[in-house]
Amino acid sequence: MNFDQTNDESSNTFLSRISRPITVIHQTIIDKLYPYRITRWLFALMLFAIYVLRIASIQGFHIVSYTLAIYLLSLFISFISPKVDPAAADYSDEIPTLPRTVGEEFRPFIPRLLESKFWLSTVRAIMISIFCTFLPFLDIPVFWPILVMYFIMCFQL
Repeated sequence: MNFDQTNDESSNTFLSRISRPITVIHQTIIDKLYPYRITRWLFALMLFAIYVLRIASIQGFHIVSYTLAIYLLSLFISFISPKVDPAAADYSDEIPTLPRTVGEEFRPFIPRLLESKFWLSTVRAIMISIFCTFLPFLDIPVFWPILVMYFIMCFQL
């Protein structure tokens, strides 16, 4: 008899029974918000304002803020970058081709990261950062101007 397997199955079903409704509710909310682009970004801006006010009021958590800024920068770069780099694409001839069939559509720019995924990742990152400001062990003393200079250098590269 293998008791580990039955225990694994029962805990697996227990976890799935708990996480499944939460996942369904989360996805339902995301699906309902999808058509409202401006509302979604205003919500993200509101969360970011709450985060900035929290950081300004407690005067700390520079590492958390720096990490959030770097992550948001990488998301933004992924959002404005094309899915297929035209310079690195392997063309059989040097002349760019137009669509060859009637059903084929010419798409000059397809982002690597879709706008909805960009928004969702942004909101999640801001919410995690807000949560991290309640954990005192993450308030590491640093000389913040160095972090700002490094961020600017990363942004320019």
